Amino acid sequence: MVMKEEFGIKPQVEHFTCMVDLFGRSGRLDDIKDFISKNKISNVASVWRSFLSSCRIHRNIEMAKWVSDKLFELEPPTAGSYILLSNTCASGDKWDDVAQVRGLMKDMGLMKHPGQSWIQLKNQVHSFVMGDRSHPEEAAIYSYLNELIQRLKEIGYSTEANIVMQDVEEEQKELLLAFHSEKLAIAYALMKTSTGSPIRIMKNLRVCTDCHSFMKCTSLLLEREIVVRDLRRFHHFKHGHCSCGDYW
Repeated sequence: MVMKEEFGIKPQVEHFTCMVDLFGRSGRLDDIKDFISKNKISNVASVWRSFLSSCRIHRNIEMAKWVSDKLFELEPPTAGSYILLSNTCASGDKWDDVAQVRGLMKDMGLMKHPGQSWIQLKNQVHSFVMGDRSHPEEAAIYSYLNELIQRLKEIGYSTEANIVMQDVEEEQKELLLAFHSEKLAIAYALMKTSTGSPIRIMKNLRVCTDCHSFMKCTSLLLEREIVVRDLRRFHHFKHGHCSCGDYW
């Protein structure tokens, strides 16, 4: 390997995982398989987790199943990995596969933590969960969010209903996505902060693709910088783009 031959650096797990991530970004999933085999790193769980994320991004269901099997041979199954697999199956409308994955999670007692987002305004922390109606200003928040979604649709935003892991009608899918915790947090922040000021949000889970698109469009429409720290990384939305390059 060039790193070792030219620079005297022995590749570590982080280097291998980074290469898998780079192959994944360009959609070269078969090259990831070859890279893992060539470098004899099939026993490194983090490599397979990165590979599984790439399968989700590129909606390669069969590859995702194979990768998840490899991952579960190396470490105890986690809710996060199963949800990644389930999301990948849902993106291809493979509802029988989604039900099977969810059934396995239930049998093993693996529970998905509810999504929760936090925002601090004037030294007070406001917490939101999906469909939350407990906030004192919930009526105004939902009204503002509904209006914002309609405005965003006028500039090209469309709900990514394919990520909903339920076989329901399209309109119902839109409703399930409309009130995710980070959308509620953003709506409240927009209501309570001055025009042009940045918005900062924390979330306990990975941001879904629909909320990601929502925040890109919001940053463009309202000319706001939005910074979200989710389970995986920071997302910095500005002028309709995200610092992650739509890969996370």
